[in-house]
Amino acid sequence: MSTLFAFPGQGAQKPGMLHRLPDEPPIAAALAEASDVLGEDALALDSAKALVSTRAVQLCLLIAGVAGARLLMRGGLQPEYVAGLSIGAYAAAVTAGALDYADALRLVALRGELMQNAYPEGYGMTAILGLDIGQVERLLAQVSGPQAPVHLANINADNQLVVAGSDAAMAAVAQKAKALGASCATRLAVSVPSHSALLDAPATRLAEAFATITLRAPRLRYISSTTARPISDPERLRDDLAFNMCRVVDWHGTLRTAYERGVRLHIELPPGSVLTGLARRVFEKGTLVAFDGARLDTLDALLRREVDRNE
Repeated sequence: MSTLFAFPGQGAQKPGMLHRLPDEPPIAAALAEASDVLGEDALALDSAKALVSTRAVQLCLLIAGVAGARLLMRGGLQPEYVAGLSIGAYAAAVTAGALDYADALRLVALRGELMQNAYPEGYGMTAILGLDIGQVERLLAQVSGPQAPVHLANINADNQLVVAGSDAAMAAVAQKAKALGASCATRLAVSVPSHSALLDAPATRLAEAFATITLRAPRLRYISSTTARPISDPERLRDDLAFNMCRVVDWHGTLRTAYERGVRLHIELPPGSVLTGLARRVFEKGTLVAFDGARLDTLDALLRREVDRNE
């Protein structure tokens, strides 16, 4: 039996998510280090006004994920696997010991700025429920064009997909999807066309910044959310992190890989519980729990149980 720490991506953010973290030394230390590295109060990023910024959103998700993981691992307990959806991959890499937290903060600040500046308005992401990937890809082929691009972005479940592109193209896809029988087509709280070729240029610029950063082989097993396969080589990890903004996320495949490798405890790090809901589609057996809303002693007991089973 194994444990997976799953780190959420953009769209999971909520105003106050850093302020609601437990008042514990590992949390305070993670917040203080973030403030020192960024040269600004990390908690000031965590407001409805600030979270309009892609940079603030991504930094808050990184800080919340790393702080939550450090709290759970404070007594020496740790998961066998980590994975993060999109920006969550950075918190996963830090938790796995492959990327320094300070470097991650600087890179994520740049990542958010590059993505936001590339598409300041008129673009985003839309979730489509109730259609399979073949149906959605056919709709994309009908709608996408040079003046109204739209692409497949996330495979969250067999019948839960996300597209990314221009507002007009996404609206057209949503209309056609509903006519085809989709149960829902909902615009997400993401203001950039993540996980599509539209972000090739900012990803290339981020890769240039990554070239100066030292990465190490992960101490915990890191599963890429784009390839849905473990990565242990630092150079492959560098490529995975730098370019995940412009590659399709296969979160469904990532969860299947974890389950097939024996993961039976899935802990979603803050904020939110969206990934826990997605995991229920894959985990036929096991325990699924989100950090948000759970008692710390309960999370500790669940982690300890899995460690004891493996000894």
